[in-house]
Order: sequence, then C-alpha cells, then structure tokens
Amino acid sequence: MSPNSAVATGPWRSLLPVFAACAAIGLQAGVAMPLVPLALERQGADKLTIGVIAAAWGIGMLATAGHIPRFAARFGAVPFIFAAVVAGSAITLAYTLTDSPAAWFVLSLLHGATGGVPWIVSEIWMNVVVEESRRGRVMGVYSTLVALGIALGPFVLQIVGIYGPVPFITTAVVALLVAVPLLPYWKTAPAIEHADDSGYMKVVVTAPLAMLAAFACGLGENVAFSFLPVYAVGAGVSAETGALWLSAFVLGNVILQWPIGWMADQVDRRLVLAGCTLVSTLLVVLLTMVSAQSLTVVAVIMLWGGVSFAIYPVGLALLGQRFVGGDIARANTAFSMLYILGGLVGRPLTGAAMDAVGDPGLGATLAVFYAIAAIAALLAFRRPG
Repeated sequence: MSPNSAVATGPWRSLLPVFAACAAIGLQAGVAMPLVPLALERQGADKLTIGVIAAAWGIGMLATAGHIPRFAARFGAVPFIFAAVVAGSAITLAYTLTDSPAAWFVLSLLHGATGGVPWIVSEIWMNVVVEESRRGRVMGVYSTLVALGIALGPFVLQIVGIYGPVPFITTAVVALLVAVPLLPYWKTAPAIEHADDSGYMKVVVTAPLAMLAAFACGLGENVAFSFLPVYAVGAGVSAETGALWLSAFVLGNVILQWPIGWMADQVDRRLVLAGCTLVSTLLVVLLTMVSAQSLTVVAVIMLWGGVSFAIYPVGLALLGQRFVGGDIARANTAFSMLYILGGLVGRPLTGAAMDAVGDPGLGATLAVFYAIAAIAALLAFRRPG
C-alpha cells in the first residue's frame, strides 16, 4: 500500500464507529417518529394539534443546540453522546405514564433537547475527519445508513405493535444502541473545537444556500415522517401500511444516496442541489394525483424519499467545503438548527393546510418550499464559485 493510499483510507476507518452510531440513530428514529402522531390520531386529535406536538421536539433542540459544540469540546464527543442517549431513553419511557397531549408536548420538548446531541456531534465528527475530495460520498454513506436504520424502524413496529407502551419501551432500548459503537472511542474520538469569536448568523450569511437546503430538507422530511402515515389513513389504507410507506420513503434513500453523493463530488454541488429540489417539487405534486391503493404511490414515495433526502448530505458537503477548524462545529450546528426550524415551521403549517383543504394540503405545502430552494440553487449556480 502506498503512503497516499494509507492516508486516503485513514479517514474512512476513523468514520466507522460514527457510521455505526448513525445507523442506530436512524433505527431509533424509524421506530419513534410514527408513534406520537398515530397515537394522537387514534385519540381524535386534530392535525394542527398533531403538528404542534411534533414540532415541540424542534423547539427543544433549537433552545439547546447552540450549546452543543461547547459541551462536546469540554466533555468529549463520546461521553456527551452517551449522557444524551441515556437521558433520551428515560424521557421516552415517560410517554407510557400519561396520554395527555399537554404532557406529551413537554416530553417532546425535553426529548428534542437531548436528541440533537448525537446527531449534531456525529456530523461534526464526520466533517472534521473527511477529505474534501470525498466529502459528498461520505455524506451520502452517512445519509444511507441513517435511512437504512429508519427503514427498518417500521418493521420493528410490525413486531411490537403501533399502539400502547411496548413500542415506546422498544424505542428507549434501541436509543441506547447509539452509544454502543462509540464506547471504545471514549477518549480517542476526534477533538471538537469550539470557536467563540462569532455567532451563528455569520454562518448563515456566509453559506445561505446550504442553510436554505437544510431548512427545505428539514421541512420536507419532518412533514413526511409526521404526516405520511396520517395521510395514508385519510386516503383509506391502514395505519400499519402508512408506517410501511415510511419504509418506502427511506428505502429510496438507501438506493440513491451513494450515486447522488458521487455526483456531488464530480460536478458543481449547487447544480446537484438544484436537481434534487426540483425533482422533489414534482414528486410531491404527483403524490396527490395517484391512488393510495396503487403500486404507483409506492414508487412515487420511494423516489421522493431518495431525492429529497439527498438535499441534506449535498447541503452538508456544500457547508464542509466552506468551513474548517472550530468554524465547522458552529457551521454544522447552524445547519442542524435550520433543518429543525424547517420542521418546526412545516409540521403545524402542513397540519393546518390539511385541515383546511384535505390531504392535498400535504403536497401543496411541500412543493412551495422545495420550489423556493430549487430557484435559489439555480440562481446561485449562475454566480461564480
């Protein structure tokens, strides 16, 4: 093996534990995300209430995300992630103690405060280690592993059930798996630097297209995971089938992320981003036009999931090529905050739209924001560099 080859394989090897943790993050999310919306739907809650409670996770994360780089730098990546997943598991168990929507809002708020830690710290870890020439592919692998975990989540629900305390207990146990592959790296994980010299707004101004990508992707994905099962039930299919629609949504990611990530390393990433957002716009419009009982709807959902998921890693790659050192930790955190803000805005907005105009409100809301991101990416591509 040549020296250059050894250098090239080193970053990939150092990413293996965080890749494994990301797959576990995806599995935990795939089991957890349908639970609260479907439970509230069964209780007779309106869709706006479902959207507001689902958005509480984002409020909790936004309230605490700005402190994550500092704590990760102070305590170390792995100890900080371990503490967060243990606390998150305890909060998940608390859902089984009450069925009050107000209490679930508070629990979702607390869950967001802890749930953002493994997500943000793992992304900082990847962007610190990866070479620029492979950034798109690494982010594609990351997105694929998260999607694979999410895709398996609904199958877990087929075994343990959709309703009652058992799926929440299962989610709490699965969450602990996030920390397992990281434990051997308790003291040897890459050091995370924290820069105190400027705020998050500077990051947004420096990389506005990446931040808009995060917002649009966050809005689309969070709306999909909160409302796609509800949309399915409204269209006349079972809740279990609606949960499996989520598997189709993320299966598209498993198939498409590597080729899209490879493309993002070969051509201008702004053009790749424009293509992903434009195709996503067309697919969510098409979703409202096909029968929920046909196989065509599954194909549309798979393509939508694969292409729209790619907005996130392509945006991360755009971010990583602009920032280094302590700035990358702050930039990654800002990116994640914009993603969460998209979900925070999108879920209640989509719920209100569906209450007002029915199921087509889902596709209409998503199409507007995907289209805005597509136009922005095309305009940015026309400018040099």
